[in-house]
Amino acid sequence: MSIQKFNVRVYGILINPVRQVLVTDELIKGHEITKFPGGGLEFGEGMIDAVKREFKEETSNEVEVLEHFYTTDYFQVSAYDPTQQIISVYYMVTPVAEFKINVKQEAFDFDKRKGYAQTFRWIDLKIISDKDFTLPIDKIVGKMIREKYDNKD
Repeated sequence: MSIQKFNVRVYGILINPVRQVLVTDELIKGHEITKFPGGGLEFGEGMIDAVKREFKEETSNEVEVLEHFYTTDYFQVSAYDPTQQIISVYYMVTPVAEFKINVKQEAFDFDKRKGYAQTFRWIDLKIISDKDFTLPIDKIVGKMIREKYDNKD
């Protein structure tokens, strides 16, 4: 089967003052997924506008983009549609105002498990790894974050 389309995804990496990274646990089509906050680029939208929109939609908080962190540099087929190639773009973000969000301590601790569900957690930079994520590109980025930030003060 040949790839027919590209699916461009944008994600924000938020590190809080106590050196933890925000992740989202989601129930999508019966599958439990841990990933960074973000989602699909909409037609006519720029990357930075998309990551700001996605962060606002998912967390109800506005963010600013600090810098580009990573763009997929290899072929990755979509986990949901084998006719799509995924291109993911990750940005370091910071809150515009005080960041307020309800977080859970345990993965997939949803209040309701019907259809689509979402919750958030913080993962300490000293322990974050590829094993904390479900999707292949997020696994790479999780490892990159640990390598870049776990020894910094």
